[in-house]
Amino acid sequence: MEEVLVSDGRALKHVQVREYVRSLVTGTAPGSPAPSERELVHRFGVARMTVRQAMDALVVEGLLERIPGRGTFVARPRRVASRVTSYTEEMSRRGMLGESQTLLARREQAGPGVARALSLTEGDAVIHWRRLRRADGVPMCIEDAYLNEVLLPGFLQSGMPTSLYEALEQRGMRPTWAEDSVNADGCTVEEAALLELETGSAVLRHSRRAISGDKVVEVSRTVYRADRFTLWVQLGQES
Repeated sequence: MEEVLVSDGRALKHVQVREYVRSLVTGTAPGSPAPSERELVHRFGVARMTVRQAMDALVVEGLLERIPGRGTFVARPRRVASRVTSYTEEMSRRGMLGESQTLLARREQAGPGVARALSLTEGDAVIHWRRLRRADGVPMCIEDAYLNEVLLPGFLQSGMPTSLYEALEQRGMRPTWAEDSVNADGCTVEEAALLELETGSAVLRHSRRAISGDKVVEVSRTVYRADRFTLWVQLGQES
């Protein structure tokens, strides 16, 4: 526990300075200047080292940043990589209830495209799991997931899970990053029937290669109704 009091009940000087600076800069636009060390030394009547200790704590915390030759400023919020989310998690984030219906779950031999994506040899055993996925009761997409059977012994025999990513997490193989691609297309007769669309209606074809550590654990191809699904992408760079 951080020590914030001395024996007479007064806050330690560097804590007083730290919390004073925090109160000044909280809610201030990133890039705004922080109080100078000279100003704080004069205001609190403390040594420069005490002020530096307080400012160091706020820099480590990420509230302030030092720019050599310029000074100390309010820091930009730290960005973290987005978590690789499952369909159910993504629908929940959008305020919808995600549901799934298994259309096919079987052992197959990997074709050339799936084998290459899973880093396997053509003809190796893979698990093919096809699902119709709904949101708030209405068809949203058809997903074909391919899994490396060697990494998932007994997967088909134990009954299909509610969530693939939760099942992978239980085995210590939840995807930590993914490579995605999306292109526009018209739906086939079969896809139209499952998605309750007219044949040729606009769809988004989404491909994913999901990796956990150094292992490719899932390759999927998903067909989304373009009238129900909007792809959200975060872009930008650190300055």
